[in-house]
Amino acid sequence: MMWLTRAAAIAGFAAVAYGLFWGSYLLFKTQELEKAQARLTLYSSAVQAELESFAHLPFVLSLDPVVTRTLAGADPETLNQRLRRIAHSAEVEAIYLMDATGLTIAASNAGTAGSFLGQNYGYRPYFQAALRGELGEFYGIGATTGIPGYFYAMAVQTEGSPTGVIAIKLDLASLQDGWQASGERFMLSNANGIVLLASNPAWRYRVLAPLPSNTQRALAATRQFADEPLTPLGWRPDDTRQTATIDGENFLYLRTGDLPNSWSLHFLMPDDVARTRAWLSTGSFVLAAGALLFVWQLRRARQVRRDLTRSESEESQLRAANARLAVEIEERRAAERSLKKTQAELERAGRLAALGQLASSVTHELGQPIAAMRNQLAAAELSDGATRLNGKMQTLVARMEEITRQLKFFSRKGRDQFEEVACADVIRTALELLEPNIQTLGAQVHFDPGPAGATLLGNRMRLEQVVTNLVRNALDAVEGGAQRQIDITIGEDATTLWIEVADTGHGLRDKTLDDLREPFATSRESGKGMGLGLTISAGIISDHGGVLTADDRPGGGAIFRAVFEKQKEETPS
Repeated sequence: MMWLTRAAAIAGFAAVAYGLFWGSYLLFKTQELEKAQARLTLYSSAVQAELESFAHLPFVLSLDPVVTRTLAGADPETLNQRLRRIAHSAEVEAIYLMDATGLTIAASNAGTAGSFLGQNYGYRPYFQAALRGELGEFYGIGATTGIPGYFYAMAVQTEGSPTGVIAIKLDLASLQDGWQASGERFMLSNANGIVLLASNPAWRYRVLAPLPSNTQRALAATRQFADEPLTPLGWRPDDTRQTATIDGENFLYLRTGDLPNSWSLHFLMPDDVARTRAWLSTGSFVLAAGALLFVWQLRRARQVRRDLTRSESEESQLRAANARLAVEIEERRAAERSLKKTQAELERAGRLAALGQLASSVTHELGQPIAAMRNQLAAAELSDGATRLNGKMQTLVARMEEITRQLKFFSRKGRDQFEEVACADVIRTALELLEPNIQTLGAQVHFDPGPAGATLLGNRMRLEQVVTNLVRNALDAVEGGAQRQIDITIGEDATTLWIEVADTGHGLRDKTLDDLREPFATSRESGKGMGLGLTISAGIISDHGGVLTADDRPGGGAIFRAVFEKQKEETPS
């Protein structure tokens, strides 16, 4: 019976150790995945920003008179030089013009070994989409240079009919170089599961799953991947356990599909750290249990020896017990150090998550001024209004500098200088900033300045930021609607003053203001915003002693109102 008792004790101890290992492994695995999620969010924002930075450029170039004259038969050398300057300034790989058959008649790389001149790209999907009146988008390996890139294309219209297509090619190699330099494992795959970019060059142009025969024929027809064999990667993901295997190597795995063109960004990291820490925790438990068992056995032996000898043996056993106690104390101290290390890693994971949100916020807030600056720069190539453009560019740069300074506001309140600000001037400045968006959308904006001389005590630039965000949201709401009208009103009563922005869009869709203010909660399509505008605006209004309200508009649409208490003589600190 004694051996059965011992066997049961050993089996129970082994079961406890096994459970401890897997429990601690799952805990450490969760911590590693939290850190990975912050990194994935940051890299996903970088990919999206890289793809969207130049989406406007083909449209601007399609309106260039030099492009139109070249299609009409003018000497293409003038356009070659012009495209070369623009490509160098915008840091894109190439810009080129094709006629209605797809034949390239002008290019920024004219005169180089890999020039596009004389090449026919009529078979490319981006060319065909542009002729249909769409913005052509396409990722593929260059048929002339063999260098992969991302293509944008837009038709050049002459008297309402497409006479040619202007296209640009972007080199996304910088993204892949950044992943390789960081030592982290990333893959970017398209909707067909083909790896486009990867931190490991051996993964590039391999497929996550075998391609159907009709897909293979379509890829061959467009020559999207040239002669690449598109062999399987040996990819086995397990979304339930958040793990994946590539060619027999195991990884912790996260992915996001919130990218244009139904692309997916995959983040893989070894689970060695989680397993090592789990083994250390289990080993510490086994050592502690062994030490306790040893002490218990020693005490039994000491009790037996106490009955046999009562002098030197008792003193010797006491010294041995003290030595074992010192070992146990040191083990406890080691366990405390391990706990502190774990807490520090949890804090670091929190800071990484906060950094991902901060980077997304900066991307959101700087997106509009930067896009406007690029539009103005492109427009400068098409007109001779350099003096007026210089003034506008200075205003945009000042606005971006003000936005970056505002980042300090989130950690140190009350340092903005407040002054008397005319509400009508704030709204006119915001409308001037958004004028290109309003004209592009064809929206009707009606501004009622309300009572003359309505002023607020506040920071002018931050109030302009609030109005800009509210009007920009209204423009997004009316896009695609039959009636595209936005009404902006200034009103006041005895104690309050308000700025109201109403639209004829889709309304709040049964959502509350708290839902809309949630960071990163947005109803826009992928790539049209990150859901931070209302969050930032509500914070600015609150810092000015006001509140933001939102309601559905009778007859359709939404009404956002920023309500401020009238200030008398006191000045905010």
